[in-house]
This record gives sequence, C-alpha cells and structure tokens, in this order.
Amino acid sequence: MSWALWVGLVLYVVGLVTVFGLRSVLQYRATGDSGHRRPHHRPGSVGWWAAVLLAGAVGVGAVGPLLALTGAVGVPAVLAVPALAGGGLVLMVCGFAGVLAGQQAMGLSWRVGVDDTERTALVSAGLFRHVRNPIFTAMVVAYIGLLATVPTWVTALGLVCLIAGVELQVRQVEEPYLIRVHGAAYRRYAAGVGRFLPRLGRL
Repeated sequence: MSWALWVGLVLYVVGLVTVFGLRSVLQYRATGDSGHRRPHHRPGSVGWWAAVLLAGAVGVGAVGPLLALTGAVGVPAVLAVPALAGGGLVLMVCGFAGVLAGQQAMGLSWRVGVDDTERTALVSAGLFRHVRNPIFTAMVVAYIGLLATVPTWVTALGLVCLIAGVELQVRQVEEPYLIRVHGAAYRRYAAGVGRFLPRLGRL
C-alpha cells in the first residue's frame, strides 16, 4: 500500500500548488493583486483560531502521508485496502476540481481571507447557485479523499481541524462580513442557497 501513500502525497501537494499557487499567479496577472489577505486577528479570537485551524489542517495533510511512509504512524491493517485508497484518490481529484471550479466562478472577486475594508462583488453564479461556500465544501471532499488514501489518526486529526476551521471562518468571519457589505442582497441570496450543501444551512 506504499504506492497509495506516495500517490496521495503527490496528488495533495500538486492540488495545493494548483489551487493556491497557480491561482494566485493567474489572479496577479489579471489584476496586479494575488488575492491573498492577511487580516490581523487578535490572538485567541475566533478569527485567529479559524486561521490557525485551517493552516494546521493544510500542513497536517502533507505531514500525515510522510509519517505513514516513514513508519512513524501506522495504517490500520483493516483500512489498508486498495479499493479504499483508489476511491480516496478519486475523491481528491474531484475535490480539487471543485475548488478550481469555485475559484473560476468567483473570477476577479476570488480572495483568500477577508479584508474588512474591501468590497467585492457578491458572487452567486456557477457553483454558488447551489451552495454559498463551494470552495470550502470541495476542500473537505478532497481531504476526505486524503483520509481514505492515508487512513491514519494524524490525517483524521487534520480533517477535524479543517472542518472546525471552515465552520469558524464561514460562520464567524465571512458571513458577518458579507452581511455588512451586501446587506439585504446577501440575506436574500443566503435565504435560498445552502451554506455547504444544497438547501442545508440557509439563513
């Protein structure tokens, strides 16, 4: 099963480079702005914890396969199944493809992080017609695929961190910002479109 660990690691790294690195380069060429924002959250605040959890999840996603490859963390024999690993790789590809599709739908409004002083267009086309946060949903799908490919407690911890970080970021940082900026327009949009899944989590 070492092949699955290697392929999972390579696919994860390539996916990250594509959805964050390549996307940032394309954004910069189009606008002169990479799209990355670094808000200064007070240490211990909700926004700070969201950022820490999300960054931690991204890092653990790479460390998990490395620990498994070196034997520092074992894969339970019952989960070392080629079919599970193959399904996980498919989920990873689908998840990263979903991230790219969501970024494409955002166009020039794509951002990583929130700048309270900035106003961008309210995006409701493409995948955003069905869910309000398709990029985060797709990231979780990709990470579930990683966990199926590298089924260790380390990768599982990374998934927990990702879900917790996404929940805090969306509910406590991004949605309040969008309501402040777009007001009634966002409330109308959120009343008909689910938060992470179609029709679930509507405001």
